[in-house]
Amino acid sequence: MKVFCVYILKCNDGSYYTGMTSRIEQRLKEHHTGKFRECYTFRRRPLKLVYHQEFQDFDQAMWFEKKIKGWSRKKKQALIEERWDDLIKFSKNYAEYGSPTVMEPSTGSG
Repeated sequence: MKVFCVYILKCNDGSYYTGMTSRIEQRLKEHHTGKFRECYTFRRRPLKLVYHQEFQDFDQAMWFEKKIKGWSRKKKQALIEERWDDLIKFSKNYAEYGSPTVMEPSTGSG
């Protein structure tokens, strides 16, 4: 059965690159050797694999890759570091729930 891998690379400039492949070892080698000059990672080597997840379904892998690409840097770091509570926190709709950095006014009795 074919396995699809969604992965995140940390680039030498501190940025993250998210990709998907069915041949993770080969694809990592291509990134590291700079096989594709037009690739985002070409001028950002050396690279470090910081996260990967395997899927047996192509559509699920593609969906997850696209989802991660839309995430903030903080949310990607929470995933990489397996900080599940932060991953949930960074998923909230702050337009609806408010920013976690805004302090609620005190309602103490005087």
